[in-house]
Amino acid sequence: MKDTLKNFKRVYGRPLAALTLAAATALPALPAAAQVATPGNILEARDAYRKRDRAKLASLRATAVGENQALAPWVDYWDLNSRLNTVQVDEVEAFYQRWPGTYVEDRLRNDWLLELGRRRDWKALAADYPRFRMNDDRQVICYALLADHLAGKDVREAGRDAWFAQKEGDDGCTLLATTLFEAKQLGASDVWRRARAAVDANKPAVARTAVQLVAPSFVSDVSDVFDSPARYLAKKKPGGDRAQQELVTLALMRLAASDIDATVNLLNTTWQNSLRPDQAAWAWATVGKKAALALMPAAPTYFQQADLLATKTERDLVWADEVLAWKARAALRNDGGPRWQQVMQAVNAMDPKEQADPTWVYWKARALQALARDSSDPAAFNAQSQEMLASIAGQYHFYGSLAAEELGRPIAMPAVPTPLTSAEKEAAARVPGLTRAILLINAGLRSEGNREWNFTLRGMDDRTLRAAAELGCERALWDRCINTSDRTKAEIDMAQRFPTPFRRELTSKAKDASLDPAYVYGLIRQESRFIADARSGVGAAGLMQLMPATARWTAKKTGTPFTQDMITDRDMNLKLGMSYLKLVLDDLGGSQAMAAAAYNAGPGRPRRWREGPRLEPAIWVENVPFSETRDYVKKVLSNATFYSALLINPNATQAPSLKARLGRSIGPREAGQPAPDAELP
Repeated sequence: MKDTLKNFKRVYGRPLAALTLAAATALPALPAAAQVATPGNILEARDAYRKRDRAKLASLRATAVGENQALAPWVDYWDLNSRLNTVQVDEVEAFYQRWPGTYVEDRLRNDWLLELGRRRDWKALAADYPRFRMNDDRQVICYALLADHLAGKDVREAGRDAWFAQKEGDDGCTLLATTLFEAKQLGASDVWRRARAAVDANKPAVARTAVQLVAPSFVSDVSDVFDSPARYLAKKKPGGDRAQQELVTLALMRLAASDIDATVNLLNTTWQNSLRPDQAAWAWATVGKKAALALMPAAPTYFQQADLLATKTERDLVWADEVLAWKARAALRNDGGPRWQQVMQAVNAMDPKEQADPTWVYWKARALQALARDSSDPAAFNAQSQEMLASIAGQYHFYGSLAAEELGRPIAMPAVPTPLTSAEKEAAARVPGLTRAILLINAGLRSEGNREWNFTLRGMDDRTLRAAAELGCERALWDRCINTSDRTKAEIDMAQRFPTPFRRELTSKAKDASLDPAYVYGLIRQESRFIADARSGVGAAGLMQLMPATARWTAKKTGTPFTQDMITDRDMNLKLGMSYLKLVLDDLGGSQAMAAAAYNAGPGRPRRWREGPRLEPAIWVENVPFSETRDYVKKVLSNATFYSALLINPNATQAPSLKARLGRSIGPREAGQPAPDAELP
């Protein structure tokens, strides 16, 4: 990385978008065609696209295509996309032929398939869909399944899965469900299950669509269920037909989101015995999930009640994986020690793909270890546990490291791969998609550039991916460098995956703040991927993604002269970010897990989350209620574990203990510890 730092020491701290093409091409040369494009032209075209200025966009498109500018595909895409609702198949096909194999070809195909679905042109959609390479648009998938159904194919299972996976009430999946229901390929139980999932996800429009299919006269009740479930339930009496009971179930689920105790009381006194067992089981499972999210000690008991009712149903209930995940987490957090049997039950009930997630491989293996003591065949239980742990122990993530340590092994680092040749690096610099991505990012169009880059990586082998990652490193596109290097399977370059830009400045400031540099590196890798001018959607800025109010407070607290325009200055961002991190770490007794959670979600939340039983740190982390924060904490600590090895020796063969970094058990603040800093934002 020393050569990279030398090449870029002139531009560190400057916004990447401010780099001119001349500065960019001072590095390994881009293809000659790339010199034709200018950031000004592309920004002008993007602005015309946003304003729907079709005349100007057409003019810019003619110039870009006529001059063979490197970013002409994007200008052409914006031009055609802006009038997609009026074009015909032949014009779209001509676009495909102009830019074959490019990101914009497949991006336009995505847009065109949606347009064909809106037009109900199933023949054209069926003809084009097999060429859709990304195939990651849920609504397009639903349109394609509908086209298959209309062509006489059996899409019952795939259609149900696609509809259940729908996040919002889009036209494609709604039309698919309506058509399959009318064809009796979806049943009432499927539809009510979809309505329950919509209530659990707080999606009233999706719930109304489902109820409209199966019980249209009750659609107006859905609004009452969402607006005031307690009032809705107060007006209802036990009994009624299937639809009335289902609406009561939905109301109980909705009430559990705001008042768990009231829901438990209503189930125990009124509704459990008057609902069908599967309906009451769903209500109790929802209570269990909401209680687990609130870290309530009674959560495992609520899940147990749901299980008891499920045994009385006529057919197996299929719980959502998220519900089962919270069942497992609640069982792990159980006051008095984990309920390992309940952990096993939850994991075994998950979809096979979810069971294969390292999180649940690890915790099922731990459950097998614990249950082996009282089993009739402890050797078999322990052997299965060891096999499961071994299956993830060589993976470079939070649970991979914990699995290795659970087996009594050190956390192994992969062998350093054979260095890339000059020819391999030069070949990466000549890949047109990567060239376009760099030009877009340098012009300030980071989102477009990232999408172009990621699409171009499709199908690359490990060495080509490493060469592409190295191109990102050389141009200080650290996020592209890291994300690309993370994709390799066999050739794993840890120094590339965990780069150390700004090393002299960062380690010096970490020392001044009495922080572990590996911990700081691990946090920045997750926060900003070392993009100095990064800004989040909520206003966090810079390497350490400081919120403006937090930066001002920390500057005042530490006596640091500061104005708001300094927030993305590299050195100031590092100084204030590390100062704040140290204050948080001290406030939480030195726990790196809790401090990482506080950095992401604010210090008040981990203070609440630590209340309750004393927990193994990994169990505490797994029970963080916010999915973003839970994932963040795992990645920060895993990152820090590998950085702690690489900062000492880039050719290290093993990393220090992750369990040691997690520290001792986490629980309520102990007597004699200082009171929480009430001013800490």
